[in-house]
Amino acid sequence: MKALRRLIRRVRNFVFRQRSDRRLQEEIQEHIALQAEENIRSGMSPVEARRQALLKLGAVESIRESYRAERGLPLAETLLQDGRYALRMLRKSPVFTLVAVITLALGIGANAAIFTLIHALMLKNLPVADPKMLVRLGNTNDCCVGQGAPDNGEFSLFPTATYEFLRKNTTSEFEELAGIQAGWSYRPVVVRRDGSQDPPRSVMGEFVSGNYFRMFGLTANTGRLLENRDDDATAPLSAVMSLETWRTHFNSDPAIIGSTFRINTKPVTIVGIAPRGFFGDRLMVSPPEFYLPLETMPAIANVTYVHDPDEQWLYMIGRLRPGVARAEVQQKVSALFRQQLATTPRYSSAERKDDLKRAHIVLTPGGAGIQSMQEYFNSRVNMLMIAAGLVLLIACANIANLLLVRGMARKSEMNVRTALGARRTRIIRQLLTESVMLATAGGLAGLVVAYVGTRMLLAMAFPGADHVPIDARPSPVILAFACGLSLLTGVLFGVAPAWIASRAEPVDALRSNARTVSGRTTLLQRALVVFQAALSVVLLVGAGLFAQSLNKLEHIDLKLDPVNRYIVHINPQTAGYVEHQVVELYRTIEERFHALAAVDKVGIASYTPMEDDNNGWGVVVQGKPDPHSNASYLKVNPDYFQSVGTRLIAGRNVEPRDTAMSQAVAVVNQSFVRKFFNPGENPIGQHFGNGPKHAADFEIVGIVEDTAYQDATWKDHRMYFVPLPQHPFGADYNIDKDEDMYANGIVIKTTRPVPDMEELARRTLADINPNLAVQRFQTFSAQIGDQFTEERLLSRLTMLFGILALSLASLGLYGVTAYGVARRTSEIGIRMALGAQRGTVTNMVIRGAMTQALVGLAMGIPAAMTVAHYASSLVYQIKGADATVLASSILSLGVAALVAAFIPARRAASIEPAQALRSE
Repeated sequence: MKALRRLIRRVRNFVFRQRSDRRLQEEIQEHIALQAEENIRSGMSPVEARRQALLKLGAVESIRESYRAERGLPLAETLLQDGRYALRMLRKSPVFTLVAVITLALGIGANAAIFTLIHALMLKNLPVADPKMLVRLGNTNDCCVGQGAPDNGEFSLFPTATYEFLRKNTTSEFEELAGIQAGWSYRPVVVRRDGSQDPPRSVMGEFVSGNYFRMFGLTANTGRLLENRDDDATAPLSAVMSLETWRTHFNSDPAIIGSTFRINTKPVTIVGIAPRGFFGDRLMVSPPEFYLPLETMPAIANVTYVHDPDEQWLYMIGRLRPGVARAEVQQKVSALFRQQLATTPRYSSAERKDDLKRAHIVLTPGGAGIQSMQEYFNSRVNMLMIAAGLVLLIACANIANLLLVRGMARKSEMNVRTALGARRTRIIRQLLTESVMLATAGGLAGLVVAYVGTRMLLAMAFPGADHVPIDARPSPVILAFACGLSLLTGVLFGVAPAWIASRAEPVDALRSNARTVSGRTTLLQRALVVFQAALSVVLLVGAGLFAQSLNKLEHIDLKLDPVNRYIVHINPQTAGYVEHQVVELYRTIEERFHALAAVDKVGIASYTPMEDDNNGWGVVVQGKPDPHSNASYLKVNPDYFQSVGTRLIAGRNVEPRDTAMSQAVAVVNQSFVRKFFNPGENPIGQHFGNGPKHAADFEIVGIVEDTAYQDATWKDHRMYFVPLPQHPFGADYNIDKDEDMYANGIVIKTTRPVPDMEELARRTLADINPNLAVQRFQTFSAQIGDQFTEERLLSRLTMLFGILALSLASLGLYGVTAYGVARRTSEIGIRMALGAQRGTVTNMVIRGAMTQALVGLAMGIPAAMTVAHYASSLVYQIKGADATVLASSILSLGVAALVAAFIPARRAASIEPAQALRSE
């Protein structure tokens, strides 16, 4: 009860604080008046009597603080007072406040933006139920359909039969085991709602097992999700639509549920809408808009490999039962896998026994899904984190310098407050309050910078993407990081200045408050400037390295001509064409596009250069031993080489006479010739094929120069090109099972720029077949440029970090130099009074600043050279920092330091000696 009464009394006193303060002031004045009267009676003058009364009473401020500590809620009240006082002091120094807030905002914002991107890309689980219980069968992102065996026997791609066998025999280990279409991206499908007059759209779809959504523990937003009964060859065709598509394209129309859509010309019923936030089993630039059962692939996608026991095309993710050990499940799954493979035609042969013994499956955490994009960015993430951390270190050093300068400049104020009785703990607390408030403002501004920066990063990382499922808003983790970092910065770098300022002596308040000739910047301040300069050099050199790397990549001679060329991506399968119909389709496409004005060449190929696609087979030349080496192949029409700018070196091109009924021919590139033929040997007229049994299938009729295809840096890329209609893969070949008959790229070469070529291409294809939709349209230059997106992102980010570091270091140098000039005003005035010229004073100030920059250079260059050595694996054909990069980095820092020093130097040179001496 006593404690409660004491608390009530303190609350009452706190509420009536102003009345209590007036009463205290009245009591103090009354006490002073009574003591003064007594002193007067003892013979003192009125002035001396009052002075002696004040001395006897002691420090008034100390009395007030003691009284307040006894009567109310001291912590809340004093914090409120400290906060108000801190705001007034920060408003009195707007330049200092603005610089400090901007410095913190840039340092914290840059890091928060990078961490937001990293968190979304690398650390975030899928928005599914209990993701920690998910495991993926496999550890690589192999693509897309194949029959090969990994060298180490570790499989990540599986045939449908393997999935069904494992799912049936692991019910005690997995609650659900789902099969998922593999590939770097999802399969494009062409979609149009029945009865709609809108043209069909080419969108991303994904084929999944019927238990896919149940395995993730998801429920439908509207309608229902796919079920096992949908994944049956006799079931009606059904699909689930993504929530984003439902909202964006159909205005959340409830009538969509149960309606019919034409997907690749087949009628499909929409049974439900996927849950909010779900973007599929992997993070991709274009998430799937429709989810379809695996068993619908033969009908909808017109593919033949779904039930081929040797075709590997599925990923698998499963949900473990509680209490099941992953290591034990891995052993069982691998044993079952080998058991199933032994029953397949491919692994039942004697030569495959060793492959079968090595075959195994590694179970990996599946909470983040199929991490293809994570794998793509993984090698660069550490470098970006280091660069952002260096910027933060520079910002923190700058803040420390600013607070040190401010603390030293306010020492006289602290002298007076101490002389008036203020306690050191109160002074420290008040100064820390200012630092924390400053850090809070910087942290809030940093969140704004982080949001804008993340949007900028997304635009640079995924140029042209319509919907990337990454939220630019900082997550709660990033919010906690930014707030904690800003508060830590305020406390950490506010303690030292607060402690120094609080150690003021009352006697100093009686001395002159003017600046003295001994006022110079401290060693700590200069060391912080040197530290910032050194880190700036490291970041500038790093930026130079990545800029050089990007420049080298962009100037590789690709042996391609992108001028006045346009790439149209199509998929005849989605328009309902079967294999034996496409040869006539290609002939029609050539005729229609040639009829357009300014169109010179119309190339058609299974894929086009620099679009990150590749097909390959083992090659054996007739009459030569098997080299066990592969070559990429491409099906092309007669206009193709001229349409992409590839030059014919020897022999002839693919021609219209090369039909399905004529001799199978091929044009090979120079790397192919170097690999499979001896120097000086003429390859024209010789034969090769896939394996010893088919070594006579293709006759070489021409040689073209090496051009870049999948990767600009791929050296010795062996390639051969065959006519679109030909398919010599053995006597038992069936054209209706050859998916290589489908060409996905049209290259249009024009005699001049055609701004409306995309619209012309869409209209031309729609006139041929309304379902022949354009999947993607690009200029050839844009397609080539897309291959350097990651390098361009890294170059721009490191350059941005380098500029930030240089700006912050220059700001720190300016602050220390300006403070030194201000503290040495009287010294400079005396020098000028004794005859020093203004130029001499300017040089003196600049020389001091440049000395610090030079020391930073001396420290930074060795560090930068070390970083350049370790970063050589991340750049193209650069082994370290060369003279150009070093010289440009040194020059940049030197110019920035000179500018930062020149402003306070001019101010120093403008000091009037008489005015400076009068201030003393």
